[in-house]
Amino acid sequence: MSAHESMEHAEHAEHASGENKKIALLIAVIALCLALSETLGKGAQTESISKNVEASNLWAFFQAKSIRRTSVQTAAEQGKLNLATTTDEAAKAALQKQIDDWQKTAARYRSEPETGEGSEQLAERAKHAEHERDEATAKYHHFELASAAFQIAIVLASATIITGIIALAWVSGLVTLAGIVMTLLGLFQPHLLHLH
Repeated sequence: MSAHESMEHAEHAEHASGENKKIALLIAVIALCLALSETLGKGAQTESISKNVEASNLWAFFQAKSIRRTSVQTAAEQGKLNLATTTDEAAKAALQKQIDDWQKTAARYRSEPETGEGSEQLAERAKHAEHERDEATAKYHHFELASAAFQIAIVLASATIITGIIALAWVSGLVTLAGIVMTLLGLFQPHLLHLH
């Protein structure tokens, strides 16, 4: 090998080394994006699970309140029937007081704004938790797709180093941009695309 050929090999190796450094930097940036989307995805997944549990608990509480209200209303209706056949005035007065108490209790079970534990308030709270769950689930799907895009981009960028085919680095960059778009959609417009 002549000195001239050795110089050309050295220049080519130096140029390849410079390209590899750029690709390595690209991989590092993509890995950072991947870490971010994975973190956001785990957070959204945890929130989705948490809000699902909250909604389930609130609906169970709603059902319990509804059952109690129905039982108290039934007792009040039965009391009204008994009231019509009662002749003793003291018993009639006591029964009427009990009927009034049952009706007040039934009304309280229906709506209790001061505690937020009436069936109407519980239903609203449960629907709100379901909405938050759906929002977090939509975000999670976007972050998962973004993570997949970043992983593919890392593979393509790594293949550039092995094969020397620069077009793979460009494709990697495009896939990275797609991942960034999915991450931004997850953050700001999770319902723009329907990914369920």
